[in-house]
Amino acid sequence: MTGSLRSTAADRRVRDGLLAALVPVVACLTALVGLTAWTRVGAAGTPARVEVGVGRVFLPYAGKERTAAFFAITNTGGADDQLVSVTSPALQDVMLSRHEPGGDGADTMGMAPTVNIPAGSRLTMTPGTVDVMATVKGRWKEGDAVPFVLHFRHSGAVDAVAFVVRPGS
Repeated sequence: MTGSLRSTAADRRVRDGLLAALVPVVACLTALVGLTAWTRVGAAGTPARVEVGVGRVFLPYAGKERTAAFFAITNTGGADDQLVSVTSPALQDVMLSRHEPGGDGADTMGMAPTVNIPAGSRLTMTPGTVDVMATVKGRWKEGDAVPFVLHFRHSGAVDAVAFVVRPGS
């Protein structure tokens, strides 16, 4: 009888050990199946997907060298992104600027370190919201194409072009 008691106790320890190991394995498999299904139906989100449309850049006037450029930026991805800088071989002192309503009907303008592009949204730069301020190198005429590179935190560098237009057009 002593031998059968020992094997029963040993069997119980083995069974209890297997059950203890089985619980985390089943939990992990359940989580893996659930996450796989969630991802397959698109609920897990996607990275930011930024597209930059053809822009416009103002023709400097009255002997000024400063100008502003404007782009439409669309983020079709499932994650937010940020425009962190803009460069162009045709410009110097390039910076992002933001216009905000001030007191007494006056607007304030200041440098914007970044511009948020939320997931699933479109940002259309205008003279009254966000734009790219810069100093022109050389001479431009209406209709010239100016190359730009917009740098995003997650999407990286995106090449774009802006056509020179007269202010107000």
